[in-house]
Amino acid sequence: MKLIDRFVARELIVNVLFAIAVLSLVLVVGNIFRKLLPLLVNHDVPLQYLLTFIAYVLPFSLIFTIPWGLLTAILLVFGRLSADNELIALRANGVSVTRVCLPLAALALVCTAICLWLNVDVAPAAQEKLRSSIFDLATSNPIALFGGDQVIDQFPGRKIYVGKKEGNKLENIIVFQMDEHSLPVRVTHARTGKLEADLPNKRLLLHLYDARYEERDEKNPYDLRRIRDGISMAEGTLPISLEELYEKEKKRPSRSALSLSQLLEQLNSGPRKDRSATRTEINKRFSFPFSCLAFALIGVPLGITTHRRETSVGFATGLLVAIFYFLFIIIADTMRANGRIHPELLVWFPNVLFLIIGGLLFWRLSKQ
Repeated sequence: MKLIDRFVARELIVNVLFAIAVLSLVLVVGNIFRKLLPLLVNHDVPLQYLLTFIAYVLPFSLIFTIPWGLLTAILLVFGRLSADNELIALRANGVSVTRVCLPLAALALVCTAICLWLNVDVAPAAQEKLRSSIFDLATSNPIALFGGDQVIDQFPGRKIYVGKKEGNKLENIIVFQMDEHSLPVRVTHARTGKLEADLPNKRLLLHLYDARYEERDEKNPYDLRRIRDGISMAEGTLPISLEELYEKEKKRPSRSALSLSQLLEQLNSGPRKDRSATRTEINKRFSFPFSCLAFALIGVPLGITTHRRETSVGFATGLLVAIFYFLFIIIADTMRANGRIHPELLVWFPNVLFLIIGGLLFWRLSKQ
């Protein structure tokens, strides 16, 4: 039996690692590079910053890819065992399916523990780091926030369009000064400009050359006929505070980036209208790791029933099951503010459903 345990455990571990690597690379890292390569090309973002950005996203992605990879590995391994009639041979020698699945049970428990650690501790901290990465970039290399032929809207109260950028030199600049209603009350045009980082004073200096500005009427800013031209200037400097950027980031808390202790504090002392969403977030962090156990229980009978050796079949079946599972989580998350339907209980529903269905299928399989 030790030989069988080692064989099944080795096949499962190899396939789990392979599936997690493929899913993370293709579905996560590939998507990250698709979104961040424009930053690398247009914003002169250092490669080290991009690697750090990916490192912050990876723990959050592993929350999804570990259960999904485990399910795919189970379908592949037990599908091959069934296709090669090895399970029939083991049963003929008195080895039950339950006994063959003991290495899988141990692996599922390990994956559950890892996902629980990632959900509760690692992923929220990484997401908080990711949320503040824009400010970190602004303080270390604020010029990198600007890119050619793009609108920069990271600075509160301003939107800045830059037609062309070479180093710290800019061309065709339009600066929109916004009011509290996001209405551009003053627009400044400049043919050229230059960026200068004043880090000791936590600000960015935008030097404008050959500039002019226009502004709307204060009493009736919606009347475009009352837009009046301002003065023209050969040279001017627009200071942009990085402290404002930092304050803007701090005012946008995300529950997924809060630690468990912060969520519990928010649940006890926060506004009553937000308690349902907080309870849902707490329950989601504890329920999602148990998808490993649910996938393990339902994956074995599915893998044996399909009894196919093709890797594509395993990935396709795993994709369908995972989408069905994640759909319930998404639905519960979108309704987390509605306390009357108890979304904090809905996040546990796919686990209960898969465990019941998987238990019934596994019981029928063991009786054959």
